[in-house]
This record gives sequence, structure tokens and C-alpha cells, in this order.
Amino acid sequence: MNQDQMQGKFDQLRGKIKETWGRLSDDDIALADGKLDMFFGKLQEQYGLTKEDAQKRLTELEKNCSCSSSKAA
Repeated sequence: MNQDQMQGKFDQLRGKIKETWGRLSDDDIALADGKLDMFFGKLQEQYGLTKEDAQKRLTELEKNCSCSSSKAA
């Protein structure tokens, strides 16, 4: 998944991100709004992840999140 795709899915994942990385504040999570590098920096700071590992975990979270599927009306 490239940076643009990841950014597009981010709003859908916001709740799952809070569950997964509970030490992040809402402000930390809001950093990702157009600034994924800063968000990954917060993950590195709070959890000791490398940027690559943070990207991988966010991609895995997106794949496992039911919120990324189309919602039936």
C-alpha cells in the first residue's frame, strides 16, 4: 500500500488505531492527517518501532479492519 492509499484509509482506521496504540493521544493521531511521517515518528517515540515496522503494522491493521469494506445501505 502506498502513502496516498494509506492516508485515504486512515480516517476509517482511526478507532482501531486508538485500540491498538492506546498511548497515542488524539493529537498524535491527528498528526497523520496529511502527515503520516509525523505519525510514524510518534509510533517510533511511543513504541520503539522503526518507520518500516510502523508502516507494516498500519497496513496489517487496515487489512484486518472491517471498517475498510464497503458498507451496505
